Amino acid sequence: MQTQRDLSDVIWLQVDAPAKPSLGEACNGCGVCCAAETCPVSRVFLWQWRGSCRALEWHADLKQYRCGMLLHASHYLPYLPRSLEARFQRWIRRWIAADTACDSPSEAVPK
Repeated sequence: MQTQRDLSDVIWLQVDAPAKPSLGEACNGCGVCCAAETCPVSRVFLWQWRGSCRALEWHADLKQYRCGMLLHASHYLPYLPRSLEARFQRWIRRWIAADTACDSPSEAVPK
């Protein structure tokens, strides 16, 4: 018996985005993790608990998704002093283990 898919299970990504790597493989900027659920950074600083992360940015020139909090945090956190932005971004990079290995159990099935 086939069940109807809940729309909260659907994520929308650019057609040119790379395919999601397997767990443990190098991050390739596919965006599946951030589109499927929010990370602790999004929950704490953007007060977002559901849905695709607001800071998930598509970079067409790279054909990859990137974390806007890592690229320009002050855009998403206007109260963050620019003098602290680099330190904040290093802390965030470590907190979410950016650009390390894929740790998202979510799967992406193109339709």
